Amino acid sequence: MRRSRPVTVGALIEAGARRLKRAGVFFGHGTDNARDEAAALVLHALRLPHDLSAALYRRRVGATAQQRARELLTRRIRERIPAAYLTGVTWFAGVRLHIDARVLVPRSPIAELIERRFAPWIDAARVRRVLDVGTGSGCIAIACARALPRARIDALDISQSALQVARGNVRRHRLGHRVRLIKSDHFRALQGATYDIIVANPPYVGSAELRGLPAEYRHEPRVALAAGRTGLDCVRVILREARRHLRTGGLLVVEVGNTETAVRRAFRRMPFLWLHFERGGGGVFLLTREQLPARRKVRGALG
Repeated sequence: MRRSRPVTVGALIEAGARRLKRAGVFFGHGTDNARDEAAALVLHALRLPHDLSAALYRRRVGATAQQRARELLTRRIRERIPAAYLTGVTWFAGVRLHIDARVLVPRSPIAELIERRFAPWIDAARVRRVLDVGTGSGCIAIACARALPRARIDALDISQSALQVARGNVRRHRLGHRVRLIKSDHFRALQGATYDIIVANPPYVGSAELRGLPAEYRHEPRVALAAGRTGLDCVRVILREARRHLRTGGLLVVEVGNTETAVRRAFRRMPFLWLHFERGGGGVFLLTREQLPARRKVRGALG
């Protein structure tokens, strides 16, 4: 009788990647290819560490564990649930985060800017206050706190459910003394607070684009995606209000994703600096406080 070949961790990952490719699932919620997605799901199902060594790759897998991995892959394919929601864990700027469907899956290219400590646009040593607008899972606020150890971070979100997720992540990273979570519609709850850096990853999806998004996006909170007919509702508020919350020489960094073209057309007079990232991604602009319109000139500058 011919013996069947033992199944290894690596074999399960490769087989899972082939299944995901055939199924045509959408990649873009933390991974951008079938193999990385399969690895995240298989390693979670097998309760193995995220960093896969050669020895781990060759480890044999028992029948019960194989079944767990295959069932998780099946859910990913049939239900089109992003892998990070199935595992409950993702990574952002080297930070491990717990997430669920109350928040977007962290995937902003701003992570790369945070890892560089916002160089060369500001001297990190002088940064004392950072504002994160639309914090969701708390990913940007926590990453900023780790990258800028002398800074305090205020993190805003309109969703109480999102703030509950962020609170858990802040607690796990023991940053409660430096990261303050605030329920707020944009800047409304801040009164006169000012910051060296404002980072915003707000909703920026227009109604037509929202209808055409892959099925995976239906599992994410609509309030964190939808921004009116053209996708500009939130960015208008940010451009109008940010200056009064920035200190002299302060930075505003905003992600608008695929809405970049609409932003360029709508705000032709704004001197946006559109950032480029080595690991890919785009649709992120930077402005200094001095480049933002004063309150009396807002209508003309943003019209």
